Amino acid sequence: MATLLRSKLTNVATSVSNKSQAKVSGMFARMGFQAATDEEAVGFAHCDDLDFEHRQGLQMDILKTEGEPCGDEGSEPPVEGDIHYQRGGGAPLPPSGSKDQAVGAGGEFGGHDKPKITAWEAGWNVTNAIQGMFVLGLPYAILHGGYLGLFLIIFAAVVCCYTGKILIACLYEENEDGEVVRVRDSYVAIANACCAPRFPTLGGRVVNVAQIIELVMTCILYVVVSGNLMYNSFPGLPVSQKSWSIIATAVLLPCAFLKNLKAVSKFSLLCTLAHFVINILVIAYCLSRARDWAWEKVKFYIDVKKFPISIGIIVFSYTSQIFLPSLEGNMQQPSEFHCMMNWTHIAACVLKGLFALVAYLTWADETKEVITDNLPGSIRAVVNIFLVAKALLSYPLPFFAAVEVLEKSLFQEGSRAFFPACYGGDGRLKSWGLTLRCALVVFTLLMAIYVPHFALLMGLTGSLTGAGLCFLLPSLFHLRLLWRKLLWHQVFFDVAIFVIGGICSVSGFVHSLEGLIEAYRTNAED
Repeated sequence: MATLLRSKLTNVATSVSNKSQAKVSGMFARMGFQAATDEEAVGFAHCDDLDFEHRQGLQMDILKTEGEPCGDEGSEPPVEGDIHYQRGGGAPLPPSGSKDQAVGAGGEFGGHDKPKITAWEAGWNVTNAIQGMFVLGLPYAILHGGYLGLFLIIFAAVVCCYTGKILIACLYEENEDGEVVRVRDSYVAIANACCAPRFPTLGGRVVNVAQIIELVMTCILYVVVSGNLMYNSFPGLPVSQKSWSIIATAVLLPCAFLKNLKAVSKFSLLCTLAHFVINILVIAYCLSRARDWAWEKVKFYIDVKKFPISIGIIVFSYTSQIFLPSLEGNMQQPSEFHCMMNWTHIAACVLKGLFALVAYLTWADETKEVITDNLPGSIRAVVNIFLVAKALLSYPLPFFAAVEVLEKSLFQEGSRAFFPACYGGDGRLKSWGLTLRCALVVFTLLMAIYVPHFALLMGLTGSLTGAGLCFLLPSLFHLRLLWRKLLWHQVFFDVAIFVIGGICSVSGFVHSLEGLIEAYRTNAED
């Protein structure tokens, strides 16, 4: 009898110890620590099984002490509630996926009240981002890169498509049931998760700074290209390129009063269609001169000083990673995201490659920074006017996005805000907030006046923020968040993209900066 009692107490103590280990392991798992080996994971599961058996044993003992037969013949099976014991205790869990579906459908990252978009609509948005008017600088990249420049257009499309997919993969994690759920909703949230727990907000601030730089530089490029196109469309008028830039900025000044993009968004489809028409006109003119194409000018030789600038131009033309998390979160079928990325980037690669090659073959060494400047005077004026209209109508989009990032980062963080809110209690924009917006418009004008070089600015921006947001950060975040689940070839791709992207970014930034300094000195001498 004493031996039986001692054995029973030993089993109970062992089960309680195992139960404590299981709870501790579960607590560390919820804090983000995973089992280092498969043996540890099996051990955690074994502890849970012992916990289950221990609870069954206690329940049986309670039933026996209440007067039921103690022998094996008269015993009854455990009650149903004990058989369906769950780790959370008490009642069984709801049906599989119900909790996660509630979170995904109406929780933090979704909601039935928000309209969803189809894969075609999402693809149209991505196409607008990577097929914009900045393709006008791609023939200039072929001028300094030759066939290697064409290869780079293809390579950049493949890499940007891949990094867009792995960036979306960083939004998801597996829950306790092994189901993949969306736990993050933005690029900033991914960056903060990578820097947690030591620096929980550092990554988000870095991404915000990169986004602001890229958005503001995009605004500057719109002003630069507007002044450049108008000056070359009407060379007989006594108006300089700087004066045209000032006129364009005066037209853009009402952007400071924007509260939303509802009015501007009505013109987005018209602008995109106009841009495709312009591309078709340019290609049609180039095809009309197919007999004079200079195939001998396209070589494998590259200009060591100018080619890194071409890398930045090509990379900048593919930047879309900033808004991909939001776009994927608003798709009706997020599972179609990968397919959408594939066909949009394939189409962009084919169209950009053909446009750049055909335009360069037509004008060869005379290719200018903005290819429409090479068109004959009669055609150039019409095409450039449409392009200026598109640039002016496109300006409010990055401007409003930059203002939103600034307001959320500096003015809407409660007690952590650096400055008081831009809006009053009634929702009206305060006077100093309006002044800040006007100052941002004026800043883009000053940059356009003092650095009126479209290709060099585009190369500088692509090397500085484009490579960072499209190459470096997605691969780094993918390695940081999903390291334990990556296969060896995925690790290889991520490391290779990070290394190659870093080299291209540094070299492109240095050479673009040198080109800007040289151009500034030349303008000062003139």
